[in-house]
Amino acid sequence: MRKNNLIFFVFGCIALTMTSCSAQKKNEQANVKNTQPNIIFYLSDDQDVYDYGCYGNEKVKTPAVDRIAREGILFENAFTAQAICAPSRSQLFTGKYPLKNGCFANHSKVKPDIVSITKHLRKLGYEVVLAGKSHVSPDEVFDWDKEWHAVERPEGPREYIPIDSIQSYFKKAKKPFCMLVTSYYPHSEYFNVEGATAKDIKFYPFNESKKNNAAFIKDKAGYYRSIEEDNKQLNQVLTAADNYLGDNTLVIYSADHGVSGKFTVKDIGLKVPFVARWPKVIKPGTKSKQLIHYTDVLPTFMEIAGGKATPDMDGTSFLPILKGTDTAIHQYVYGVRTNQNILNSEVFPSRMIRDSRYKYIRNFNSVDVVEQNLTNKPNVDFFIRRGANAFKNEPFEELYDLQNDPFEQHNLINKPELKEIKERLTKDLFGWMKAQGDFLNEQAGTMPLIKGKGKAGFRLDEDTPRRKIPDAIKNTLKEEDYLIIKHW
Repeated sequence: MRKNNLIFFVFGCIALTMTSCSAQKKNEQANVKNTQPNIIFYLSDDQDVYDYGCYGNEKVKTPAVDRIAREGILFENAFTAQAICAPSRSQLFTGKYPLKNGCFANHSKVKPDIVSITKHLRKLGYEVVLAGKSHVSPDEVFDWDKEWHAVERPEGPREYIPIDSIQSYFKKAKKPFCMLVTSYYPHSEYFNVEGATAKDIKFYPFNESKKNNAAFIKDKAGYYRSIEEDNKQLNQVLTAADNYLGDNTLVIYSADHGVSGKFTVKDIGLKVPFVARWPKVIKPGTKSKQLIHYTDVLPTFMEIAGGKATPDMDGTSFLPILKGTDTAIHQYVYGVRTNQNILNSEVFPSRMIRDSRYKYIRNFNSVDVVEQNLTNKPNVDFFIRRGANAFKNEPFEELYDLQNDPFEQHNLINKPELKEIKERLTKDLFGWMKAQGDFLNEQAGTMPLIKGKGKAGFRLDEDTPRRKIPDAIKNTLKEEDYLIIKHW
């Protein structure tokens, strides 16, 4: 009898231990899930990094962005690889540069086999929501769990974010989420502001020649007013987050590219504002000079969620910086310029490499080398020459010392003392281009006209509201005259 009691006692202890272990394992899993923060990424549209109070412009009112910077961290060297909407956003949502993900011209698509933020974060237990402007495709790649589009209101020149849907979602959210709040502001057209003067505008070396230009001042004043409107929207999002979400919520603000350098590879186009707030994780009022990039955003979100970036991603997580370790993330960041597939399309592609001090740019169809790019097809060569002449003041090569010349006013490409720096940057740039599968290379003489399959994309030989084509050249290009990007 005592033996049986002993057996029952032993088995009971084992069962109790197993139950306890199972409960502990469930609790650990629940705790892991509970530690996953909500992520809110607010993205403005077409705003220079120089047009924020926290980035040094006292003429424009950006209290909501300034608040995030004050309560968190401000990055002084954050970049996109392309100063245009669709390619910039595609990097954010894929962790890959435009040439690799396939969206390297505006209004174009990423490759159909790309795995985007939706699937990566969904696999890690997140719901992924888009609230506002999309401008990325195809839908099969960017399959949002929830998606709310713009709201039209009579008080502004642009659509508004769906704030009612955002607030309602914050109230009811039962699992960790990543919400991308994508604003239509301050992108033109702007508010109409009367009576503005040069005293109301902050000027920089790239636009100070326009101090007496009344049309420029009026336009810039309307742009500032649109920035203020966008900040009102951001403030609504912050208020809703404060009211309905806990401290374990990461809020990041950025703008997809600069409007003053749109379509270029200059810092006024590629350098972006980037501020983040995460109570109890990010130390308030901090700054970082480290180079970070839009391709780093998805890897960072994946690490925050408990995963890792995939080997084919270009980005690197900057979570250590958010946590207070100001460690280097990149030695270089890169830039791409594709002037085709926009209303004023011209054949003038550029590539850029930049470290913390120096930048090298190559303009592959500059007037310096255009003759080497010709094909002996008169109608094709017309567009190659036209592209070169449209940017005749931009040389084949550019080199800038950004420490002493942050607005890239003085090209140092012919300085003998910088020869080694030029060679180092050039070598790495072309290595990167090859790894990205770029259709351009170091050798002159390849200047493709690009277009999507069939009717997709903007044809070069047709008029647009911003470009007129001579009658003798209209509709003369054939499919074989283009480099066809099939997934477009």
